[in-house]
Amino acid sequence: MSQVNAIGSIEIQNVVASTEVPVELDLERLSLDMNGTDYDPENFPGLVYRTRNPKSACLVFRSGKVVCTGADSVDDVSTAIETLFDEFTELGIPIPDDPDITVQNIVSSADLGAALNLNALAIGLGLEAVEYEPEQFPGLVYRLDEPSVVVLMFGSGKIVITGVKRVGDAETALETVDDDVRELGLLG
Repeated sequence: MSQVNAIGSIEIQNVVASTEVPVELDLERLSLDMNGTDYDPENFPGLVYRTRNPKSACLVFRSGKVVCTGADSVDDVSTAIETLFDEFTELGIPIPDDPDITVQNIVSSADLGAALNLNALAIGLGLEAVEYEPEQFPGLVYRLDEPSVVVLMFGSGKIVITGVKRVGDAETALETVDDDVRELGLLG
């Protein structure tokens, strides 16, 4: 863990979570009754409800499903959904007593603190775990089994971790990547 602290920590970029209300929603009516919404069913089947603090977007679907995206933390997702549900309550829409909020994905980033030779990494990490086509995408795609996440690695030493459902898994992934790169002798 000390290596991870030496190279910096995980910075959460986006948390995506879902929940639902137990009724079908009239999105057209909601778009008229609520401030901060966008509803254009010809371009997107859901109503977009934006919160300012925390900054996020809740995608509300006719079925009652809600997807919150753009938040910087799991706590911010809860706050954004709570704000939306407060609006729903004011409009007489039934809200579950204890809504089940499920984190679908946490996208985070970190910096390994040194430039990376992606060609050498592609060979060293093993072709079964890596996709690297620099003509198509400037980063190396590294799929970890434990935790089951995808890590995008760039020549600058910056990495993006996606497919995570808990922040601890992002930290474990960073530690694993740091260890793997160091074992190959490809990190200062």
